[in-house]
Amino acid sequence: MTDTLDPALINSVAAKTIEARKLLERIAADFAPAAFANSLGAEDMVLTDIIVGERIGIEIFSLDTGRLPAETYDLMGRLKRHYGLKLKLYYPRHELIEAYTRDNGINGFYDSVESRKACCHARKVEPLQRALAGKKAWVTGLRAEQAATRSGLALQEFDAANGLEKFNPLAGWSEKEVWAYLHANAVPYNRLHDEGYPSIGCAPCTRAVAPGEHVRSGRWWWEDPTSKECGLHVKRA
Repeated sequence: MTDTLDPALINSVAAKTIEARKLLERIAADFAPAAFANSLGAEDMVLTDIIVGERIGIEIFSLDTGRLPAETYDLMGRLKRHYGLKLKLYYPRHELIEAYTRDNGINGFYDSVESRKACCHARKVEPLQRALAGKKAWVTGLRAEQAATRSGLALQEFDAANGLEKFNPLAGWSEKEVWAYLHANAVPYNRLHDEGYPSIGCAPCTRAVAPGEHVRSGRWWWEDPTSKECGLHVKRA
């Protein structure tokens, strides 16, 4: 996906990897207990490799929405084989899903932004709140250039919605740098990335993109780009 032999790229990845590792170590030391919300995308695999490889004391968990692609579940198994990592998984509360589908239908998220965000809340936001309960910080794989909603992304910010510090160690990384790291370190990644899926979420809300399209254009493609967040990373006014 990128030219990993470019000397400038190799140097930038090496420097940014050191910065990311130091930040993660500081988080583990100063904000324990801290947790890393691993969505199993390319960026999150970089952070997984660093945290596990350097034995940094940050818990790693994932949200299983119940509608993830088969390739994502396959990656979970590969993580266990590659790293010996048993992901801590959080699931939606069944009564919330039952209420949502009863009111909106199984695929009601296609009908309106409001319905889609309600689905995301039940399947992602509420489980995340449980996962972060009692934590002092959470780590994400967000990058500033991923979306219009993420421009100006800081390395550290206070998450008022969850009442804790939020860290984005890859905020300043480019897509090329992410892939250079993955290839150079033989890191497992979701096979859908090789099929034109730069960003991967729930199966019915994610599709492949054409060459040259924005990396997030395959997520909720029927919506305006300014609304393309699930609610996990929306700042409280």
